[in-house]
Amino acid sequence: MSNFPSNEKALGMYKKMYQIRKYEESIYYLFLEGIMPGTIHQSTGEEASAVGMLYDLRKDDWMASTHRPAGHDIAKGISVKAMMCEMFGKAEGCCGGKGGAMHTGDISVGVIPANAIVGGNLPIAAGVGLAFKMQKKDNVVVCFFGDGASNEGSYHETMNAAGIWKLPVVYVCENNMYSANTSISLTCCQKNVAADRAAVYGIPSEVVDGNDVLAVNEAAARAIARARAGEGPTIIEVKTYRHGGHSRNDACGYRPKDEEKLWIQGRDPVKNFRKVILEHNVISEEELEKVEAGIEQEIEEAVEYAKNALLPSYESALKNVYWEG
Repeated sequence: MSNFPSNEKALGMYKKMYQIRKYEESIYYLFLEGIMPGTIHQSTGEEASAVGMLYDLRKDDWMASTHRPAGHDIAKGISVKAMMCEMFGKAEGCCGGKGGAMHTGDISVGVIPANAIVGGNLPIAAGVGLAFKMQKKDNVVVCFFGDGASNEGSYHETMNAAGIWKLPVVYVCENNMYSANTSISLTCCQKNVAADRAAVYGIPSEVVDGNDVLAVNEAAARAIARARAGEGPTIIEVKTYRHGGHSRNDACGYRPKDEEKLWIQGRDPVKNFRKVILEHNVISEEELEKVEAGIEQEIEEAVEYAKNALLPSYESALKNVYWEG
């Protein structure tokens, strides 16, 4: 376990991780019951990556996500109410009900609407980083991508540019070992997908236990400090594991059962960090249960609110279609 933070920060990170977990669980059952439209790509099991990387960012720092954005969005500051309304296609959704699960975001809290194209957000984050640099600001961009995206041309082109221009971007490879239903062992010959390639572009890198929120947070602090100081990008590879399938229709029959048991039962980031904060006397068991109950109530209220919220107007379909500047 890494150096332990203040009690306030440790509890704050746990609350955010628990909020993400309960949000995703709620979404799962709503889809299972046929109550919610669309489809989902869930981040259950990857909460430590999202919270560890984003917890210390400023509001005016930006984040770019993937087709699995819920944990990142909530960790960066989008409310569960706005997220839930978006999932129900309601006008009060974070993207006005137009985005759905794979396109959530809110520029007001520094969240670039998520990109469902594999590797599509990498050059966008570089562009934002270049804008910050040209404006002589010390803002930072954190850009998440999956292990599969590291095989895309956009990855290599972007890393080359980011390295040359020393852009203030922290690129985070969430290596959950599978590109949809294909094992990374079949698509990449490197042990560390992103880190082993980083040196080619002159970019420093770290490989971190993605299920240890404190280890992720410390790596994030180092990379963010480099970016703010004008020292350029960092590639951080977090080793993690999604508990569910690639999408809601994926039963995960391709994953070994012993592997699933190791990661889901033995290395659950939320349950393990809960034990840690109790062992460090951050909060009592009784008080923690009250905190968790409050978060669960918040999720339930968000669901009920979203169910009854207004749908977008017909006229709104003609807005945001093209830039009107």
